[in-house]
Order: sequence, then structure tokens, then C-alpha cells
Amino acid sequence: GILQHPDGTVLKQLQPPPRGPREQEFYNKVYDPNCCDSILLELRKYLPKYFGVWSPPTAPNDTYLKLEDVTRKFNKPCIMDVKIGQKSYDPYASAEKIQQQVSKYPLMEEIGFLVLGMRVYHVSSDSYETQNQHYGRSLTKETVKDGISRFFHSGYCLRKDVVAASIQKIEKILEWFESQTQLNFYASSLLFVYEGSCQATAVRLSDVTLAEKRGVPKGLLSGGDVSEYNNNIHVINSTENGKIEASVSKGLSKFYALHKKACSKRHHSQLSLKVENLEQDSVWKSSACIAREHLNGNVLPQLEKVFCHMPAETKESANVEVRMIDFAHVFPSNAKDEGYIYGLKNLITVLQNILDN
Repeated sequence: GILQHPDGTVLKQLQPPPRGPREQEFYNKVYDPNCCDSILLELRKYLPKYFGVWSPPTAPNDTYLKLEDVTRKFNKPCIMDVKIGQKSYDPYASAEKIQQQVSKYPLMEEIGFLVLGMRVYHVSSDSYETQNQHYGRSLTKETVKDGISRFFHSGYCLRKDVVAASIQKIEKILEWFESQTQLNFYASSLLFVYEGSCQATAVRLSDVTLAEKRGVPKGLLSGGDVSEYNNNIHVINSTENGKIEASVSKGLSKFYALHKKACSKRHHSQLSLKVENLEQDSVWKSSACIAREHLNGNVLPQLEKVFCHMPAETKESANVEVRMIDFAHVFPSNAKDEGYIYGLKNLITVLQNILDN
């Protein structure tokens, strides 16, 4: 398995030959300090950083690849591993190996990807849901969309901001594959990581005004400190006429907690928000935390956009990582990697369907 080094990197034990040496050779080639190949230099953006090999003093013959821990910056990382390509066996696989791989997931050739596992943080229960490779293999063409959407659900709502950001990052990787004809990847995966903690969804004050981006700051979900807002948001607690009358003086992060509770009870119509003296308050004026425009009345549509249903123009705002991993079956080529490209396109289509529906 993957181990953690005290310096914060992760250690992946080198597999037996030829797989382990082949993966090490791949990393050495891509991260060669003298590399001047623009294709490989571009590829670095989509891999974990590589720090060479490491052996423990007590077992000098055990070799580990020393890699960036992509999850390190997250408080409650949600993680999914998706194998990409129409074939999970390489060109040199034996007939027995091919049969073994095909029997594991016959739809790989048709779908072009396979969910190997996921770990999702649920805000509602403060716990993780874990699914292994048997879950992924149980997905069919009809259920794969719902199966993958499970990864993007917080327990309260579908994280459409994360779906949108993931699509954009996969599209960048697809652009790289469309531009290169020197490497083919088999049994390689995409690692998805995003922040599951609701506290990390509070808006940062200083990133961008909402007048520019219609109410959704650029720094949303950027993993920085949670910014609290001054006491000009007042929410109303439940009375007979369906309104809520209570004061939320600590700001947007607490309001979001209340909003999530309402979401789960499907009482959107019973909530209203009163924002007082927006233009008079210098904090709101300088940072435009929710919107520069007057929000007289119901602010829930704005919060829906921010927390659950991010518009397309804010794809980059979610704190999301999508990295390529597992390179024991990478081979030189003189043609595009059509199998990997096919898988990426199909995965983008599924994610877009999740976003649209």
C-alpha cells in the first residue's frame, strides 16, 4: 500500500519487475532535470510531483517511489480512483492475463473507464463512506452516472462546483493526450480529490468582487482560512407565517449551516433573508461578499449557486485536484493513445450529464 514519509510525501513500493522498474523509468524520464521535451514538461502538470526513490535504513533493498501527497492540503479529502482506457492490459500481456482483465469488467472496452474505489466525506454525519473496486465493477451503462455522482454528494447536496471543476481539469488532460503521439498508457488511473469539509466552503473576502462574477468568488473552496463576515446578515426564526426569526451574527458560514439543514428538509420556500445597510458597510462595499447588487428579499438562490449549483463560469473556484497515477504499463508509441482518449471523453460526458441533470 501507500505509506507516508515524515516529510509529508507518500511512498509507493516499487512493484516486481518489469512493472516497478518501468514505472520508475517513466517518472525519471518525465522529471529529468535536463528534460527539454515540451510534451513531457507539460505532462508534469498532471502528475504527482516525483522526488526520486527512497529505501528505509532497516531494509535497504526495499525501494519506494517518493511522490507528492495530493491529499495533504485538504482537511476532509474526498478521493476517487478511476482507471482510464478501453484496455486494462498492455500490448505484451499474455492471453491468460487478457482474459483475466476482461472478465473483471467486460464493459471497460465499451465505457472506457472503471471506478476502482472512492472515499466520500458526508457533512451530515461527519463520517466517510467508502466503496471498493467491487462497487465500480457492479456499475453498468445504465447505473454508471448515478454511481459516480455518489462521489460528489456531501450528504446534503450534490457538489456541482466540484463536478464542474473536475470536468475542466479532465479537459486539460484530454488536450495533452490529443497533442502527443509518443506514449500510450494502460491500466493507469485518474485520482480525484476535493475538500469535503463544509467549513472550507466559506467565501474568502479578498479574492474577487462578485460584481465581476455574479455572486460567486474566485477563491471559493480554495482551501484557505474561513473568512467570517460582520453582523449585517440577519435570518428570521420560524413563526406561523413560515418565516424564520433569529439572528445569525457570525456570518455566512453559520448561515450556510442553517441553509443546509433547510435543504435537507426541503423547506426552501420557508426561508427569507433580510440584508440591512449593504452599501453603508465598508466590508461589504470593499469585498462584495455575496453580491454588489442589492439583495432585497430572498438570498437563497444566490446561496444555491455558491454552495450546491455553481454556474459554468466558476469551474475553477472549487478546491479540486485531478492527477494521473499508476504508470507500470506505459509504453513508447508513434500514435495517439486512442483508448485513453476514448475513456476521457466518455468520463467527461458522464460528468456533464451529472452537472446538467
